[in-house]
Amino acid sequence: MNAELIHSRSAGSTGIRDISGTCTSAPGLNRTQLVVMAAACGLGIANLYYCQPLLGQIQRSLHTTMAAAGSLAVYTQIGFAVSVFFLAPLGDILERRRLILIMLALVTVSLAVAAFASNITVLGLASMAIGFTSVISTLVLPFAVSLAGEQQRGETVGAIVGAMLVGILLSRTLSGAVGELFGWRCVYGTAAMLMVVLAACLRFMLPKNQPPASMGYGSLIRSMIGFIKTEPVLRESTLNGMLLYGALSAFWATLVFLVASPAYRYGPAAAGMFGLVAAGGAIIAPRVGKLADRISPHVTVAVATGAMVFAYLLLWLFGTHLLGLIAGVLLLDMAAQSATISNQTMVTGLNAHAQSRLYTVYRAAYSAGGSIGAYLGVMGWSLAGWTGVCAVGTGMVVVALLLHIAARRNEARRAVAIELEGSLAAVEL
Repeated sequence: MNAELIHSRSAGSTGIRDISGTCTSAPGLNRTQLVVMAAACGLGIANLYYCQPLLGQIQRSLHTTMAAAGSLAVYTQIGFAVSVFFLAPLGDILERRRLILIMLALVTVSLAVAAFASNITVLGLASMAIGFTSVISTLVLPFAVSLAGEQQRGETVGAIVGAMLVGILLSRTLSGAVGELFGWRCVYGTAAMLMVVLAACLRFMLPKNQPPASMGYGSLIRSMIGFIKTEPVLRESTLNGMLLYGALSAFWATLVFLVASPAYRYGPAAAGMFGLVAAGGAIIAPRVGKLADRISPHVTVAVATGAMVFAYLLLWLFGTHLLGLIAGVLLLDMAAQSATISNQTMVTGLNAHAQSRLYTVYRAAYSAGGSIGAYLGVMGWSLAGWTGVCAVGTGMVVVALLLHIAARRNEARRAVAIELEGSLAAVEL
């Protein structure tokens, strides 16, 4: 951890203070900049999901197997996972605006290569490059938080996370519609043009940003391990995020099986439409962020985790009925998003000189939790159908809630011990 910073450890506080005890100031983030940065994160994360509804078209167009076409989605996610760990921390040692523009240029080239790919090998390499260069959101969010300052941190995180959720949920729907009308190559071409427009907007609307830290790349990567060891809030928020996103992924990975079952007999398009229902939860993101700014984000995490337990019980009991499923989807995504915003607000508030690295740790674990949850959800379906899925999801959320309660009790004990130690020291004097 940087020696020049000390942290406020009072309950519910994630304030950053310099060595004199004064809160560090931020240059400010106006509303237009926030909208553009949120759009950048939404469009950037959407690049990872455009291919999923197009796999059948790609398979037929390039005369390949469905297994080979299906691997494109895997390549994209692998590329993104690698970039999150190895590229996102660079935001702490390089000028952020320039780094973001470079990544936008590279993802534009990758999308263009995909649009003109003549065979599945070229498209596979382009897909991995798209994932690797779509690290925009993990660069932009810490940048926005550093500009916003402590009083607007939660609101800023809420707006950006909401935009990312919309990008994830609507990318598949829009990609499928454009692909059906104009073909899969048009989807990649349109995405490339959007990146060019986005780069132009960010170039003129974002300020230059001096690197908050000065160190070599090896030290940068090693320091992330040090933060995991020394920052209990980082460990707690990361574990909570892993478990809750895993529970959410267990649902979305198996929803297509449920809607195709005798309970509904819907097609894959109907499963995609539930993304529109979940996207409605994005409207609460800025409100949750503001709430996290006013009260302890620990409280909003606890409420959101409890709401996810209730959502899964609702899905377990009434998920085979359309109204029950719609209500469960909306509550589940709203609660998961609320917890994510609160966790990220705490993580990015720990150290002004290491926001990119702190967010990298959280985001890498968050993505890993999603993969684990999706796998367990599919296993639960194969063993016990919808009951198995709900058992997996409910179990992950209950564990997250119990760990959160235990962490708060430990924090209370530490606070009492520190207060008692201070009192004893005063008596001795």
